[in-house]
Amino acid sequence: METTAAILLRKTRFSDTSLIVTWFTSLHGRVKTVVKGALRPKSKFAGTLDLFFECEIAFTRSAKSEIHTLREAILREPRENMRTDFPRVALGSYFIELMEYATEPEQPAPELFDLLQRALAHLDAKPASRRAMLHFETELVRLLGIEHPEISAILSLGRAIHRIPSTRPKLFASLPG
Repeated sequence: METTAAILLRKTRFSDTSLIVTWFTSLHGRVKTVVKGALRPKSKFAGTLDLFFECEIAFTRSAKSEIHTLREAILREPRENMRTDFPRVALGSYFIELMEYATEPEQPAPELFDLLQRALAHLDAKPASRRAMLHFETELVRLLGIEHPEISAILSLGRAIHRIPSTRPKLFASLPG
């Protein structure tokens, strides 16, 4: 069994009672886990699996698949303030989408985990802003080693990963300075 700090990126219904949860972890990068029984009323995972939540997770690796089995999740940081403001949720979701585009499954990237952790903590403490968005993009390209002094961070990302979240232009226009 492996244990690591993790931020919940995405959850998808797998069956009537189970979920597939994508995590960004400090030790293993982006990993997927099946969470058996997560949707049952008395699940041990009730209240610990939601977008932006930071948990200490324990999972068992699958020998046959890239989807592992979640055994335990202890909620460390719920980021409750983010849920009170739509722009914060939208910007946090944008950060998560960029991380999914910029990372490969199960490739450790502790510096990217730290960036996402700091960005979500910032959004939990302060309103969403263009400055926060641009800072995240700039730090992401720096950490990925693709920054260029004459090209904006978002253009560098677009060239390197060949796609940018389609929500970016509208989100950028809606955020205050």
